[in-house]
Amino acid sequence: ESSRKPRASPANRPPPSQPSTSRPRTRTMLSTVSSISLGFAGPSAAMVPKAALQMKAAAKAEFAYGLPGGDNILGEFDPLGFLEGKDKLEVYRLREAELTHGRVAMLASLGFIVQEKFHPLFSGDGGPAIDQIPKLPIWLWGVMLAGIGSAEQTRIAKGWAKLDPESNKAQSALREGYYPGDIGFDPFNIRPKNEAALRLMQEKELSHCRLAMIAAAGFLAQEAVSGQTWGAYWGDASF
Repeated sequence: ESSRKPRASPANRPPPSQPSTSRPRTRTMLSTVSSISLGFAGPSAAMVPKAALQMKAAAKAEFAYGLPGGDNILGEFDPLGFLEGKDKLEVYRLREAELTHGRVAMLASLGFIVQEKFHPLFSGDGGPAIDQIPKLPIWLWGVMLAGIGSAEQTRIAKGWAKLDPESNKAQSALREGYYPGDIGFDPFNIRPKNEAALRLMQEKELSHCRLAMIAAAGFLAQEAVSGQTWGAYWGDASF
C-alpha cells in the first residue's frame, strides 16, 4: 500500500483540454475569400475557354487577316486606320478594290508612256490624253465599253455575292470564300504552284499596283497643269 501513488485531489487536477477551433476558422475564411474573388471575376472568366481567347487574340493581331501587303519596306502600313474595326469580309472588299484600281492604273501608266508615241488604232492628233479622247472614232468607243463591261461582269460573277430577291440587297459585298483579286485570269500561266512563291508574287503585284496609282495620278496632274504630253513637257515634242 505504501508503494501506491497518491491520487490527485480534485483541486489539483489540470483542466480538461479544449478542442482547437483555429483550423475550421481558417477553412471558413479561405472559402469566403475564394467565393468573393470568383464573384468579382464574373461569369466570362469561368465560361470562356483559354484556347478560344488565344485564337481570337491571334486572329486580331494578324495584319489584314493574313492578306499580302505587310512584307514590304513600309511594313504593316495603315496610317489612316482603314483596317481598324473591320471584319474579314470588309477587309477583303477593300483589298479587292485596291487590286482592281491598281491593275487599271498599271495599264494606264503604260498607256501614257506608249500610246502618245505609238497609236495605230486612231489618228493621234497629239496633245494631252484628255484632249484626244473626244476625237476617238465611235467604233473604238464601242470596243472599249464592251471590253470593260465583259471584264467587270466576269469579276462580279466570280467574287461578288448575289442579291437577295426579297430585299434586293446582299448580306456582304464579296462571296464567302472568295480571295481578293483571284478571278482565274492567267493566260500566260505565270501563277506559281509553290505557296511561298505565290505569296511573294502577290506582294510584288500589290506594290506595283500602289506605285502605278501614284504614277497615273502624276501623269494626269502633269498634263492637266501643263497642257502638254509628258514627252513634250520633258523636251521631246515628238510625243
